[in-house]
Amino acid sequence: MRVKRMTIEEGKRVGISRFPNFHKTGSVRGMKKLYYGADRLLVRCGDYIYNVSPEPQIYNQATI
Repeated sequence: MRVKRMTIEEGKRVGISRFPNFHKTGSVRGMKKLYYGADRLLVRCGDYIYNVSPEPQIYNQATI
């Protein structure tokens, strides 16, 4: 799975700030391996990458 992108405006609309996140300079592979799990859905919004796995519709509406 890829990390999809979302604009800040879209992120505010769906309330993305309530999900766990890490800074864009962090290691996606490391965060999946150590904390989230390999099958998690991640969306980059602004300077942060959010784990939106509890609500996959957010991942689906994000762009590649």
